[in-house]
Amino acid sequence: MSQYWLFKSEPTTFSIDDLVKSPRQTTCWEGVRNYQARNFLKSMNVGDLGFFYHSNTDPPAIVGIIEVVKAAYPDSFAFDSRSRYFDPRSTLESPRWFLVDVRFVKKFPQALPLDQLRAIKGLGNMELLRKGSRLSVQPVRPDEWQRVLDFVSKKTEPTKR
Repeated sequence: MSQYWLFKSEPTTFSIDDLVKSPRQTTCWEGVRNYQARNFLKSMNVGDLGFFYHSNTDPPAIVGIIEVVKAAYPDSFAFDSRSRYFDPRSTLESPRWFLVDVRFVKKFPQALPLDQLRAIKGLGNMELLRKGSRLSVQPVRPDEWQRVLDFVSKKTEPTKR
């Protein structure tokens, strides 16, 4: 059974448009250095879907959908002393950090800002909306996933005359 996720990235670091320009519209999801977020990466399966969320921007917003195309594998950046993600305690024999590969699926015609997300009925328990939630990778419940998609489709439907 598919799982759903939310992946945060600052658009000045890596945006959904950067993903679109990537070879085969695919990249590894790098830079996760929180153990809980790492564990979420490790529990992902090929075919899982995720919202691409632009954080640390005005306004922060869900901007599209991505798909996990390669399950978790050791993060090679942790082994590279020249990388900003280097971790001397992570070894090939005992890696601490992991990556998944994701592929672009869809960019929303209009971003779904955080304040509009807060207004969607039934999203009160969504991890993203919890006070103090800062995880860069987090689960999304199936009903939350569907509520967001329903809202986006209503928001982009042509006006009926």
